[in-house]
Amino acid sequence: MSEKLKKERNRVAVSVAFFLLLILVEKVKLIPIFNEHPLFFLPLYLIPYFISGYDVVRECFLGIKNRRPFDEALLMTVATVGAFFAGEFAEAVAVMVFYQVGELFQSYAVGRSRASIKELMDIVPEYANVEREDGSIETVDPDEVKIGDILLIKAGEKVPVDGIVRSGESMVNTAALTGESVPRSVFPGDTIISGCINGEGLLRVEATKCFEDSTVSKILELVEEASEKKSKTENFITRFARIYTPIVVFAALALAIIPNLGLLFGVVIGVFPPVVWKMHPPITWLYRACTFLVVSCPCALVISVPLSFFGGIGAASREGILVKGSNYLELVSKLSILVTDKTGTLTKGNFVVKSLCPEEGISEDVLLNTAAIVENGSTHPIAQSILQAYKERWFGDQELLTPEEIVNRSGKGLIARVQSSRVLVGNEKLMEEFGIAYQTGEQNCATVCHVAVDSSYLGKIYIADEIKENSHEAIMKMKEEGVKEIVMLTGDSRPVAEEVGEILGVDRVYSELLPANKVEKVEELLRGLKKDGKQSSYLAFVGDGINDAPVLSRSDVGIAMGGMGSDAAIEAADIVIMDDDLLKIPRVISIGRRTVRIATQNIAFALGVKILVLLLSAFGFANMWAAVFADVGVTVICIVNAMRLLKRS
Repeated sequence: MSEKLKKERNRVAVSVAFFLLLILVEKVKLIPIFNEHPLFFLPLYLIPYFISGYDVVRECFLGIKNRRPFDEALLMTVATVGAFFAGEFAEAVAVMVFYQVGELFQSYAVGRSRASIKELMDIVPEYANVEREDGSIETVDPDEVKIGDILLIKAGEKVPVDGIVRSGESMVNTAALTGESVPRSVFPGDTIISGCINGEGLLRVEATKCFEDSTVSKILELVEEASEKKSKTENFITRFARIYTPIVVFAALALAIIPNLGLLFGVVIGVFPPVVWKMHPPITWLYRACTFLVVSCPCALVISVPLSFFGGIGAASREGILVKGSNYLELVSKLSILVTDKTGTLTKGNFVVKSLCPEEGISEDVLLNTAAIVENGSTHPIAQSILQAYKERWFGDQELLTPEEIVNRSGKGLIARVQSSRVLVGNEKLMEEFGIAYQTGEQNCATVCHVAVDSSYLGKIYIADEIKENSHEAIMKMKEEGVKEIVMLTGDSRPVAEEVGEILGVDRVYSELLPANKVEKVEELLRGLKKDGKQSSYLAFVGDGINDAPVLSRSDVGIAMGGMGSDAAIEAADIVIMDDDLLKIPRVISIGRRTVRIATQNIAFALGVKILVLLLSAFGFANMWAAVFADVGVTVICIVNAMRLLKRS
């Protein structure tokens, strides 16, 4: 509990104690002279009133001064002042004191829900140890680290920026980033991300990003922006409170004035006997109006609904899932279609050469060597698998030729000029474009890479990508969470895509797609969700690479997998899964559905109780104590309900 919250707690505790003591003194008549006239108690009751509520009264007057009077402070102040005029001192103080109890409860709940997100702030490193050329170590601010600097990270220290391990072995704790409790091993050559904690040993890391572009900095930006994007439910409550508050103020004013004028006019013209005026004096309607104001305070809605969504975002962040705004948490709860990329999302993305199939008269060495020359320097996973096979299986460290020029045909392959020859490495579309006859026949779950020099076909290379162990389980759980259809979009060949789709239980598979074709398919699926121009269910796209950024942006909800891999994916996505765990997708859907369910429960309960007590108070069947329950009691119940999101389930 923060120091500020402790002070608020102590202030409320003092006012409650003083208030209860006054009730005891008044009811038991411990000081008989005070009971001779009620006004003797007024100064005493004003003490706990102002101890607990001076900030509410101050806020009320500031609102009037700034021409924004219609808020909870105005309702509480007018209602309590009216109760004092009606001679109900104890009830006036009770309204203010218990209103502050509700506010204290709210502050505590917000602090609890914010704690999960604030934990992310702890991942920010305070310093960086930079090794200079002369061997000296300089401690600098992480902002001062430059790309290429060598950093020394001791056991227990945080990694200040993203980099590559140059020497040392260790176990690093990534729990704050990914939600994984098991540390990861890192070795020379491995990538390490900022915000991790070095568990043991000494690491020398070469910085590959400056602090402002590093993982930890981007995560904090996402967290800070999340509160700005409100859900439809939150926006509705905000607009509702803005319209609702002035309406109830004028309704209470009408309740205090109109019945009195009606009774007075009726007595004057002889419709009512004078005794009716005595039975219903003006003070009665003033008291009912004050009760009406207390009941109508929209605290339960204004507090508990945003708290529900804030708690949902906190619950997700605790599990390594960053949600950029409560609007996306609401949308993900209503998903009908989930569209996913294949490579790196459903599969591991670590391709390996499975087999070589050269044409007659061509050796496997020539086929692999030719493909490796063209792929040399490329960062594409297929290119890396060919280069790895070249290096480890046949040619060791033999230096490759460098192409004179190279052209990348998106979705087809590469065209290179090597020693005056045109070399093609790609799929069937590339071969067909240049009129080259190629071998047919596929291997299950393997990508085919054809190789040709000028007009001669050299053969094909089968490259396999493993399916993730939890892909099938994740898809089944997504369907259990209400996703009606899983669609896979991939640039891979049709046989490979269909084989993967069948193994995983995907409903629809679209293969051999360029990035632009993926956007077109998503557009087509989005149009199918609209009926009569309205959209009641939504579409999410799951991807992991730079080429997925356009589709992530176009979908209703973009989910980036293994978000540390692509800055473009992080920027384009609405939800970022901090690691490659597919099971976190059904988890965030579950959190979203639970959040919306709790927010809806709070709205229904608060409105139901308030409407009932409002009607009772207008007809004189509910006193100020009932109003206190309808305001503070309902608020506390709704807050407790919202806090259920903080518990793991």
